[in-house]
Amino acid sequence: MASTADEVMLAQEQGVRMRRSGDREEIEGGLGGELEGTLVLTNQRLIFVCTNEQQNNVKLPGPRGVTGVMRLVYSDIEDLTSIPRTGGNVFIPLSSITSVKGHSGRLERPSLEVKWQEASEVGRVFVERLTGSSRRRNLNDWATVIEKLKVGKQQVVQLRPAPSEDTIDGKIMRVLADLQRKGAFEIEEEAEAQFETKLDPDDVQAACERLSANGLLERFPDKSGDVYYQKRSPLGVDAL
Repeated sequence: MASTADEVMLAQEQGVRMRRSGDREEIEGGLGGELEGTLVLTNQRLIFVCTNEQQNNVKLPGPRGVTGVMRLVYSDIEDLTSIPRTGGNVFIPLSSITSVKGHSGRLERPSLEVKWQEASEVGRVFVERLTGSSRRRNLNDWATVIEKLKVGKQQVVQLRPAPSEDTIDGKIMRVLADLQRKGAFEIEEEAEAQFETKLDPDDVQAACERLSANGLLERFPDKSGDVYYQKRSPLGVDAL
């Protein structure tokens, strides 16, 4: 199933590991490594992307500060048309899904088990690696949204169009098109690299606050005093 002009990105989860349904071990990639990447949900498809991988070392918080570092492997998806139909990428039309279940427990990471029909039934489990108390929802919560999308009962909100990328507001919206939560410094760095320009940190902060006030971004203050920003999801109150 190819994407259409009506396809809308609804959610992303980075650092997801994929395994066959019923297996305990991850599927091995072509170079002998585990398949790890980004899981993308649209109003038409579920897509696992493991090409053009990037790595990020994520600090793991603990009761006495940082307790360790996790190497997170992901694909940065800002545009659905940029996803190649090569490598280990998996494209699952929602209309072909025969079963979807969310799993969570004290001993296992949250996961999403999906079965769908091709020539025969295929099953995969997508396992969330990055967990934490600050999360609004986990990967197991995707199951309910997918079920509602399949039967046409999931509300998808029409968002205001993003400003032109000729403006600092538009550049910020482009950087946040991947639906990930980012601080002003990270947004500034990514925008400067992507658009090959130099931005003033105060202008970036002011633009983020302006976009939040206009309802295009969500604002998340942190206990440390930092503020993180995220593009609003078309899922509205059901945002994943």
